[in-house]
Amino acid sequence: MSQLLRVQNFTVSSDGFGAGEGQSLEKPFGHADPGSMFAWAMATDHPPVKGVEGGGGRGLDDYFTRDYGRNIGAEIMGRNKFGPQRGPWQDHEWQGWWGEEPPFHTPVFVMTHHERPSFTLSDTTFHFVDGDPAAVLARAKEAARGRDVRLGGGATTIRQFLEADLVDTLHVVVLPTKLGSGARLWESPDELLDRFHQDVVPSPSGVTHHLLWRK
Repeated sequence: MSQLLRVQNFTVSSDGFGAGEGQSLEKPFGHADPGSMFAWAMATDHPPVKGVEGGGGRGLDDYFTRDYGRNIGAEIMGRNKFGPQRGPWQDHEWQGWWGEEPPFHTPVFVMTHHERPSFTLSDTTFHFVDGDPAAVLARAKEAARGRDVRLGGGATTIRQFLEADLVDTLHVVVLPTKLGSGARLWESPDELLDRFHQDVVPSPSGVTHHLLWRK
């Protein structure tokens, strides 16, 4: 079985934004409130962030959060998911928003035009790579040792891989609220239906799960 590039549990507003404007050290999602954006996941029995106690729900949303790490051997993320810095790295002491126990548990490939030395926190090693999506994916697949690669975001990075036709499956969680501006994944999931099948599954929590897989 071939390795897949998977988008898992990626959350967007009803108008398609995965983050707001004005990202900073104190506001990783800009003007968007992460507590509201990810309340659906935190209410489950298996929230994807290790060390965070979930709300205990075992319903539909928990089915998807349990799938977050299944058969994942590496992650790819954009630089803005790793941190708010722009341009050359000024401080190598910054090691991300996740503390000493990042939730990835695999090699992570951070896409950036400004490379820096790799480092390891717990069972996660961050590598900083400058390359096009296909080249970065090749490195991640090698590191994953036969398992799948998760494309963690943000929205701009996911769009780059979609434009390069490298994404195999997407699980996107759509909130019932709008953000109005920020980093946009799509205006409508219909944009992808020329290349992907789609199932749409409403949840009692108020979010809607969009499952897309390559035709």
